[in-house]
Amino acid sequence: MYLNKALIIGNLTRDPEVRSLPSGQKVCSFSVATERVWNDKSGAKQQASEYHNIVVFGRQAETCAQYLKKGQSVLIEGRIQTRSWESQDGGGKKYKTEIVADRVQFGPKRDGGARSGAYGAAKNEPSDAAADSSEKGSEEINYPTEEVNPEDIPF
Repeated sequence: MYLNKALIIGNLTRDPEVRSLPSGQKVCSFSVATERVWNDKSGAKQQASEYHNIVVFGRQAETCAQYLKKGQSVLIEGRIQTRSWESQDGGGKKYKTEIVADRVQFGPKRDGGARSGAYGAAKNEPSDAAADSSEKGSEEINYPTEEVNPEDIPF
């Protein structure tokens, strides 16, 4: 059994570019950055970024080009593919590894400005329920301190 599955959650590094194939099918390409944070042997925090080339076809390509913008978070589910071609400048064979997306899920937009409509009003103005919960947030939850005996577990 073989499996070629990629699942990426990150931020767009540039606005999507949409093109059309000779058949008329739309192709959208963009790149997504992911970060990895870890502590090295000395305990110092380390950080590394990876950049992934993404390709989307068909109707989903048009939707990505219309709604995605640089900096927006996105979830990509697809397969990894490496293409090769002969360089036109005589530089030999060129390779490009990319993720061909089967599914693209948009994350929240980070526009920083005022939002309009009902969504904006609900997003920017605290509701009475939110104010009530913030007042109750100061109460501490007391969990029972009961020990579990492994012999009492039925399996």
